[in-house]
Amino acid sequence: MSAVPAGDPSGPTEPGSTGPGTDPAKPETAEPEAAPARALAGLRERKKQRTRLALVDAALELFVSQGYEATTIDEIVAAVEVSQRTFFRYFATKEDVVTSFLGEHDQLLAEALAARPPEERPFAALYESLRVVLRTIAEGDPADSARFRRVRQVIEATPSLMAAQMARYGAATEALAAEIARREGVDPVEDLRPRIVVAFFMAATKIAFEDCARLDIWEPATVAARVEESVALVGRTMRDWV
Repeated sequence: MSAVPAGDPSGPTEPGSTGPGTDPAKPETAEPEAAPARALAGLRERKKQRTRLALVDAALELFVSQGYEATTIDEIVAAVEVSQRTFFRYFATKEDVVTSFLGEHDQLLAEALAARPPEERPFAALYESLRVVLRTIAEGDPADSARFRRVRQVIEATPSLMAAQMARYGAATEALAAEIARREGVDPVEDLRPRIVVAFFMAATKIAFEDCARLDIWEPATVAARVEESVALVGRTMRDWV
C-alpha cells in the first residue's frame, strides 16, 4: 500500500486516475456511479409494470364476473389498493385497460412487418408478421395467456368494446397499408392496392377471432392456430377465386 495520501499528485498513478502525464481536463469515467442509477431506474420500471398488470388483472376479473359496464374504476382501484390517481397514470379510461393490451399486439405486428425482407410479396409479409404475433400469444406465460383469454371474452360480450375494437382495426389497417405502400414504393393515396391487400388480411383475422368466440374457443394456442389457418385460407382463396 502506498503511504502517499489519496489525491497527492506526487504519488503513484493508479489506472484510470489523474496524475502526472494525464490530461487533468479529461473527466474520469462515471460508470461506477451510473450503475446504481441504472439499477434504480430498472427497479422503478419493474414496479410500474407490476402495478399496471395488477390493475389489468383486477379489471379483467371484475369485467368477467360482473360485466364491463357494471364495473367502476373505484372498484378496480379498490381491488388493487391504489388510488384513482394511480389508475390514471396508466390508463386514460376504463376502456384503455382492455384495448391497450391488444394495442401491444398491433405494435408487434407493425414492427414485424417493417423487419420482413423487402423482396417478400405484400400478403406473404403480412402473413409471416402475423405469425410472430400468434407465436407470442400461443407461447406466452400462463398469466399472459389468462389475460388474452379474458380480454377476448370481455370484448365479445360488450357492444361498446366491439365499437372500440373496430376503431382499433381501422387504425391498424391504415398503419399496415402505409407500410405496405412504402415497401412497394407506391403512393398510398393514389394506389389502392396496399389498402385492398391489408383489408383482405384484416378481414381474415377479424373473422377468425369472431369464429373462435362463436365456437366458445378461448385457449390462446388454439385461437392462434385457427387465426393462422384462416389467414392462410385467404391467400389461397385470392389465388383460386379472384
